[in-house]
Amino acid sequence: MEFQDGKTRIVGLGSALVDLLVYESDDFVHSNGFEKGGMTYVEPADLNRILSESSNPPTEVPGGSACNTAVGVGQLGGLARFVGKRGDDESGRFYEKALVEQKVEPILMTSHISTGRVLSVITPDAQRTMLTYLGASADTQPQEITSECFTDSAIAHMEGYLLFNPDLMLTSLKAAKQAGALVSLDLASFTVVEQSKAILDEIIAPYVDILFANEDEARAYTGETDETKALTILAEDVEIAALKMGAGGSLIQYGNRVYRIAAQGSGTAIDTTGAGDLWASGFLYGLVSGYSMEKCGSLGSACGYEVCQVIGANIPDDGWKRIKRKLEE
Repeated sequence: MEFQDGKTRIVGLGSALVDLLVYESDDFVHSNGFEKGGMTYVEPADLNRILSESSNPPTEVPGGSACNTAVGVGQLGGLARFVGKRGDDESGRFYEKALVEQKVEPILMTSHISTGRVLSVITPDAQRTMLTYLGASADTQPQEITSECFTDSAIAHMEGYLLFNPDLMLTSLKAAKQAGALVSLDLASFTVVEQSKAILDEIIAPYVDILFANEDEARAYTGETDETKALTILAEDVEIAALKMGAGGSLIQYGNRVYRIAAQGSGTAIDTTGAGDLWASGFLYGLVSGYSMEKCGSLGSACGYEVCQVIGANIPDDGWKRIKRKLEE
């Protein structure tokens, strides 16, 4: 795959959210009426109530799907930018400072609404159930996303959660294309796909070049439980489709060829938060660096594996050193 004028910058566009991570039991998830493994929008009062009922204090880190991907690109040594909206508050300033520290150029609008938060409830099987208060990120206006946000970018990476605001998603897609960037889209959550199927059918063929999905998202989008059939449908209208299968590795279709990528590492997952986001960071970084499809997939798998060995979506320095050593090999 070639990029206009040799550009390599990857721009993430999505919700600027502070992640709150807690360990809890399956019973805790079910007793609160949430679907395990899914994502539910909640109000601040609900979020605070659930936090008060948790038996463990939360770990607080900057997050948001597209932001996690941008951070991964920056840590790999790539040119990374994140576009989003934060509150004019302490959480928002913490968020922006953390992006700069992690080698990501921030383009963050500010709002009078407080910075968004996500409570990720991590169960013993390492699955995460997300309860989201969008806050300031939901105040992003379509006219605020212009082609200048994607200046000098090779890829504009968009999170599927934007689908809940169709006008914003469409405006963003058009702006990215106007800037000459390819568009990658992560389907984000099976609940997103179930509620946005009609919109996806309208935007993928004309705008999306690279499509990411995990098994649940692929099943919700294609109706197929067979991984090969699901991948074929995902790839129908895009240049590259990737199906992420956790410990089962991943499948990538580029043109008529399918690549099977083995999972990396042998450790038990502690927390799957950000696994798909970091997989995307490795894959996209490899893509703009001119790596083979196999190497792109392997790098994605290495990033996905390392983030599952820690709480939250921030891979520590030791993890990045292991990834870079693998890259050099």
